[in-house]
Order: sequence, then C-alpha cells, then structure tokens
Amino acid sequence: MTLFEAIGGEPAFRKLVDEFYAGVADDPLLRPMYPEEDLGPAADRLTLFLIQYWGGPRTYSDQRGHPRLRMRHAPFRIGAAERDAWLRHMRHAVETLDLPPQLAVALWDYLERAAYFMVNAADDDPAAG
Repeated sequence: MTLFEAIGGEPAFRKLVDEFYAGVADDPLLRPMYPEEDLGPAADRLTLFLIQYWGGPRTYSDQRGHPRLRMRHAPFRIGAAERDAWLRHMRHAVETLDLPPQLAVALWDYLERAAYFMVNAADDDPAAG
C-alpha cells in the first residue's frame, strides 16, 4: 500500500492542501509569492504533485512534465522566514488530517526536507530588502 492510499487518497491530499492554502491566503509574507488572484491553480498544482509523489496517479507529470521544484520556485525569494512560514501553515494542515503517527511522521519528514531544499536566499541577502 502506498502512502497515498494509506492516508486516504485524493480526498486527504485535497484537505491537506486546502488547509495549507487557507493559511497562505492571509499570510503577509507568503501571499505575494502567489501571483494568481485565486489560489486555486496553485492549490491544484500542489495537490497533484503530492498525490503523484506519494504513489497516486501521475496527473501532475502528464500535465506539467517533470516537477523541477527548484527551477519552478527560482523566481521567488525563499529565505528562512519564508520557509518557516510555509512550514507553519503546512504543519497545521498535516495536523488536521489526524493521521496515525507513523504516517504523519513520513509525510512531515518529506515536507520539511522539501521546504529546506527550496531555500534560495540567505537571510542577510541585500536584495531581500
């Protein structure tokens, strides 16, 4: 059984992402990173990516090609503050799933590693200004 199946399939991932973006929508640091008026397209992309990553359908790659996460996030300044804000909203979202501990840890470990991997700017970056 894949983690995708174990945590409840697409409905669980949709709930995770919906909860996450509910926090992002009101976050003054993160919201400007999402150029769409409606966060829906970003939420759909993240949902499809996570579904595929955790063993569900390959819809993300069929629609968008290889994930290339760092390249897709390169236009945005992502420092420690942005990473920590992202993790705070994602932690809340993971907790709303009320998963068994071993599943929650597996999911969280990946999300935390991914957030650290996306950092592309030092806190003392003068361009951060």
